[in-house]
Amino acid sequence: MNTLKRRQFLSQLSLAAVGTALSGKLYASSFLDSKPLIVEEFVQTETTYGKVKGYRSEGVNIFKGIPYAGKTSGNNRFRRPAKLEPWTGVRDALHLGAPAIQAPRRNEPEPSEDCLFLNVWTPASDNKKRPVMFYNHGGGFVIGSGGSAGQDGANLARNFDVVVVETNHRLGLFGFLYLDEIAGPDYAGSGNMGLLDIIDGLKWVHENIAQFGGNPDNVMIWGESGGGAKTSCLYAMPAAAPYFNKASIESGPGVRMMDKETAHENTLQLLKQLNISANNWQKILEVPAADLLSMQAKLPFVPPFLEKNKTQGMMRRNAGGFGPVVDGKALPRHPFDPDAPAISRNKPLLVGWNEDEYTFFAWERKDTESFKMDFDGLYQKLEPQYGPADTKKIIETYRKARPNATAPDIFVAISSITMMGLGSIDIAEKKARQNGAPVYLYNFGYKSENKIPGTDYAMGTPHAMDISFKFNNEVPPKNGEPAKPSFFGGNRPERFTASHNFAELWTTFARTGKPAAQSAPVWPAYNLKNRPTMRIDTKLEVVNNQFKEEVEMWRSIGRI
Repeated sequence: MNTLKRRQFLSQLSLAAVGTALSGKLYASSFLDSKPLIVEEFVQTETTYGKVKGYRSEGVNIFKGIPYAGKTSGNNRFRRPAKLEPWTGVRDALHLGAPAIQAPRRNEPEPSEDCLFLNVWTPASDNKKRPVMFYNHGGGFVIGSGGSAGQDGANLARNFDVVVVETNHRLGLFGFLYLDEIAGPDYAGSGNMGLLDIIDGLKWVHENIAQFGGNPDNVMIWGESGGGAKTSCLYAMPAAAPYFNKASIESGPGVRMMDKETAHENTLQLLKQLNISANNWQKILEVPAADLLSMQAKLPFVPPFLEKNKTQGMMRRNAGGFGPVVDGKALPRHPFDPDAPAISRNKPLLVGWNEDEYTFFAWERKDTESFKMDFDGLYQKLEPQYGPADTKKIIETYRKARPNATAPDIFVAISSITMMGLGSIDIAEKKARQNGAPVYLYNFGYKSENKIPGTDYAMGTPHAMDISFKFNNEVPPKNGEPAKPSFFGGNRPERFTASHNFAELWTTFARTGKPAAQSAPVWPAYNLKNRPTMRIDTKLEVVNNQFKEEVEMWRSIGRI
């Protein structure tokens, strides 16, 4: 590392954007206030492509916007990136790189087809072999970036001596348009370009992270929401296998992905909307990116995982939308169906969800009516989805298990576990049956007192609240300054303890393959006898067979 002349300046952190695609709609939010960042000095590090210049701030070296692969525009649209050419001199890595094509993001560069950049946070660019935490951002498969402030990696690097890496990669139809059936071998794997981009980022880490103080042989992949689904896919992809050795899937259990027949139908539907015949598919290469983004917005989005039809055992097929494709090549199988992938048998896994996932979506959808209903209203709300008999059984089970719960309480619990919980449990069970490396199931339960706008109902533990907690970005203010409220986490100082607990468990897992914290009891690997789950809060507690009655009911009606 070369240290350059000291200099101080203020820079504004970007606002975070998180989201997921569920039920055919996109949900996104911006949160975390901007704050001044003091840069103490510039630092240089060597990569296989040339030197990069980052900056040091409060004990962390930060490099932003490092290219990890070449152009994906022009002739490389829907194909593998062009070769990244080395540069001479020193390349600035002081600002975020362009995010993938999407709506403009506040405090980030203009979105671009050429978006293959990554960011690195490290305590020092030395020869110390720190664990590497390679994060896959959320946003379904259509929005997000590796530069969101909520997932800023500085506190993890500083407080837990790890290296954090986050990538931008292609999204939406630019990353997942399946052309294999009509475009020939040059476009093989086109339905998974976004995932293959991430693998290019992992390969870059393998070749370069030692120069940043990281251990290329100790890499954890992790991600939340759509990033959890991406991580699920990587766990099953042969091309990713050499570059990581443990994983964490958070509030985005990617059990099943789109089959290639559905993906092909989606491609034909898009071409029809563009008035392009399948024989002349090449014309899509000439369509401006902005026009393709506009067309994408008119089509349904793909959820983080596909559900099974409970009567036929078949996967639900959604017309429209773009996401990972089980193409038999890049992604040879569903990530966790019918079982855990053998290719990652020896790689430890964390998986879990937040207790009140739905309150995030209520906030996004401006849903206030769900928090006014009585139990008759709850039946009427659930019956179209589950049918009369199952709806009655569901409500009876939850009222018995939670005798003091209101109808809105039960609706939030049902919606949250069906969105993210059942898939997480399914993954844990399948991984445990594999009798390979351990799997650890968790449930995040710290309760925010913030109210859903327009209601008196507290958000509790909504979807995406875990991001700032696990990145240890819920921390006490310095120098006696008053604490600012957290967008999701609320204003109680207890949140700082819950954040430290979450971050310590995850960084210990990254370091050793076994999650642990000083204030935690021993976290047993998940098994089919005791079914232990770590509940993460200000107090860390192992709960055996959590939500036993509810889960058994869901199993009895074929939902898991």
